[in-house]
Amino acid sequence: MSLGAIPGTGPATSPMPIIRKSTARTMADLPSDRTLVMGILNINDDSFSDGGKYLLVDDAISHGLAMYYGGADIIDIGGESTRPGAVPVDPAVEQARILPVITALAKAGSIISVDTMHTSTARAALAAGAHIINDVSGLTHEPDMPALMAQTGAPYVLMHRRGDAGNMVTEANYTDVVSEVLAELEELRSRFIAAGVKPEALILDPGLGFAKDHEHNWDLLRALDRFTALGHRVLVGTSRKRFLGELLRQDGKPAAPAERDAATAATSALAAANGAWGVRVHDVPSSLAAIKVAGAWMNSRIPAL
Repeated sequence: MSLGAIPGTGPATSPMPIIRKSTARTMADLPSDRTLVMGILNINDDSFSDGGKYLLVDDAISHGLAMYYGGADIIDIGGESTRPGAVPVDPAVEQARILPVITALAKAGSIISVDTMHTSTARAALAAGAHIINDVSGLTHEPDMPALMAQTGAPYVLMHRRGDAGNMVTEANYTDVVSEVLAELEELRSRFIAAGVKPEALILDPGLGFAKDHEHNWDLLRALDRFTALGHRVLVGTSRKRFLGELLRQDGKPAAPAERDAATAATSALAAANGAWGVRVHDVPSSLAAIKVAGAWMNSRIPAL
């Protein structure tokens, strides 16, 4: 479906996206025969790739609709930057940014993931129509988050991270990055299961770029099968990250974030071939095409979990 056919987004309409008919969907409606594509929607002014571009509600809804109708299986909405060095955002500000967008996109039929580290925001987002909580806080999660996820039963992304935005760069010290990240994820998993979260609700993310240097990221990607072997769905987030910019360095300069989409698509295809449940990306069409190519090449299906 073209974006021009979406009510409220044509040339003769108001700039405010209008969704006239609810087509709400559930997780059960997601494809189960391939790796899923999670489109990134940053509603903040500090993200490394597109901070500020979708800060207005109308712009955020329009971009979310474009990704949804462009093939994104899930839209991952975040109101707070999580890049190294980012300044924390008050949960009230975060919620004011994201809740209207969640409501609109869920009504349009999108499956919504919410990128938040705050229990109050997670609770409000689920009430507004979100389906998944994607928490990048890692081992420093808020103490009430496990109880909330046990109460709601919503899928929850357990991402590995040491430290916080202010110090995670200095926390990237490992003797064996794969074994240590696996062990710390298993410890994190045990906290949530002990609180009553069902194992099948947990989605694991090795946390590329979060308290990891360039070589750590590549080591973790090469060991993706060790993460899938834990028996949970696995989410991979390489999109436009610095280690891809370093890989594509020219004339002594890393490639700019917007120049990293082809490399992101390549990692999406490889992640799909190695059993990833989903990939989190800025450019949906290129990664969706890459995943379909990987599926045809492998002639196999990713099992639904």
